[in-house]
Amino acid sequence: MTVLLGFAACTGGDSSAGGSGSGGSGSGGSGSGQSGPGESGSSASSSGGTINLVGFAVPEAANKAIAAKWATTPEGEDVGFVTSYGASGDQSRAVADGLEADYVHFSVPSDVTRLVDAGLVAKDWDQGDNKGVVSTSVVVFAVPKGNPDGIEDWDDLIEPGVEIVTPNPASSGAARWNALAAWGQVLAEGGTEADALDYVTKLYGNVVSLPNSGRDATTAFTSGTGNVFLTYENEAILARQNGEDFDYVIPATTLKIENPGAVLVDATPKATAWLDFVLSKDGQREFALKGFRPLESAGVEVDEVQGATDPSDPFPEVEHLMTVQDTFGGWADLSKDFFAEDTGAITKVIAESGKAQ
Repeated sequence: MTVLLGFAACTGGDSSAGGSGSGGSGSGGSGSGQSGPGESGSSASSSGGTINLVGFAVPEAANKAIAAKWATTPEGEDVGFVTSYGASGDQSRAVADGLEADYVHFSVPSDVTRLVDAGLVAKDWDQGDNKGVVSTSVVVFAVPKGNPDGIEDWDDLIEPGVEIVTPNPASSGAARWNALAAWGQVLAEGGTEADALDYVTKLYGNVVSLPNSGRDATTAFTSGTGNVFLTYENEAILARQNGEDFDYVIPATTLKIENPGAVLVDATPKATAWLDFVLSKDGQREFALKGFRPLESAGVEVDEVQGATDPSDPFPEVEHLMTVQDTFGGWADLSKDFFAEDTGAITKVIAESGKAQ
């Protein structure tokens, strides 16, 4: 389902959520109907045109905030949005199968590559200064308030009695970042590929819930499932902004999450203006206020971010921050090697664990 969001005059609030994204996972998608300026159910002005935005579930609040800011500019004035949110892989497949989109914001680059292969996104979509990345974060451990089990680093996650919530990489991009972080930290500590396989086998042995999307995983954890939740730092911050009462731990070694955004080849010209604003200092500042780490190139500074462990220092430097490029050599073969159906290393580990839904 989709929702028309009249961001042009948005003054705050949030549209209702629930139901499945059109062609999506059925989880974490936006509600249906029309919503105006922060109001559910009223018609939205789109005299400046309409952008069809399809994204993964996690950045919905940030995209709304950015759109509200853009609406105060000449380029963004009176532009309406039709949005669909859900699990990243499901959303990508939906666009490939015909879901209308002008701009996509996915969790992992491979979900954009699918659209390149389908002729829907230009082959050079990731050749700009930002390499196609529009939002960033890091993998963290969410834990109950006070961290009663003393979870501090990756070795703690494979101890007996630990119950982990992480989304399913078959549908969720967030899950893929989590799995790669778990694998990569073994390599970063000098381990072999065999050591990494052994570690993630133990990790998924402690998994008690594999929801379809990162947002569904948040809901499972905050509803009482598990005692550790592998998630994005920004997702933890946003949940705390919304009143959830838990802590999160940034491990000494973790993975930088780089979420891609792309304009489709047949998109309205307004979509390119939107992407430019997303990458601007103003756009990245709105990402930061919702818990995402802004792109370094934007030069964003924020006084504080509510929901962060230390609001005045919301994005502390990570002792050893891995990237996909440095640790794995890029995304070219990752999807096949780790997540291919039946043959991917992570896919096989999850299947053998018996935890797949």
